[in-house]
Amino acid sequence: MRVAVVGLGGVGGYICAMLSKTSLDLVGFARGGHLRQIQQDGLKIVEDSSEFQVPIDAKELRDIDGYFDIVIFCVKSYDLYDSFEAVKNHLDEKSVVLSLSNGVEHGDELRKWSDCLVLDSCVYIISHIQSSGVIRKKGDVFALVCGGDARASELLKALFDEANLRIKITKDIKKALWKKYIFISAFATLSSYYDENMLYVYEHHFKETKELLQEIASVAFAKGIDIDAEVQRSLDTASKLNSSSSTSMHLDFQNKKKVELETLSGYIVSEAKTLEVKTPMMSKMYEELKARL
Repeated sequence: MRVAVVGLGGVGGYICAMLSKTSLDLVGFARGGHLRQIQQDGLKIVEDSSEFQVPIDAKELRDIDGYFDIVIFCVKSYDLYDSFEAVKNHLDEKSVVLSLSNGVEHGDELRKWSDCLVLDSCVYIISHIQSSGVIRKKGDVFALVCGGDARASELLKALFDEANLRIKITKDIKKALWKKYIFISAFATLSSYYDENMLYVYEHHFKETKELLQEIASVAFAKGIDIDAEVQRSLDTASKLNSSSSTSMHLDFQNKKKVELETLSGYIVSEAKTLEVKTPMMSKMYEELKARL
């Protein structure tokens, strides 16, 4: 079975490294100095109390060849379309594809673009590129949640089980996606807007934080998804973070990189208008953040 992991950042790099320990015919796709370092020395994973290094068949997407049974997209949401376009001629209707990008609509997007077997999915992990060729994973948190096509779900589960990666198949994948999204959408927006870490935002802008979470939950409810309980859970999670915990969008704003503003903030504003739901806090923050680009 031939598997591709597109994007070898904090998420994709860790998954690819773990899958490389199995019997799969595995290819990882990356770019720049990170790719060159992986090609030269392999991919190194640094965890809290251990580390390991594995060789990876790593390439640029422009060098893609052959057929793939499974493709796992681990790119930023704004790169998903171009990544799929690069891969699509190497897939057919039996291929399984899934996106672990931030957002709740990527499965639907993949279905529009292809006839592949698409899984809706999200992942819980704390990891990032520490340096070229090195992924730093913090804590023991890892869980991939997926749903949709039953055969594709079981196929992916078998692969992740072999790699000793926790995976859960759920019948209510839409709710699972929103349960993750409410936290990352709210705190990516808040941390970027206030230019502060998540704990600071929680402690110094609690009212705004709760209001923003409630707005996101109201949009989900208008779409038939009840995540009201996640408002308090998100607040509880934020209260336990340390002062070094920020969000990737906040860091991208600081480093003047391309940001996932449309996926993490603009999507809520757009859906709220369509559904006639009021989201004054998100609308204000989104417009301000858009003006900073």
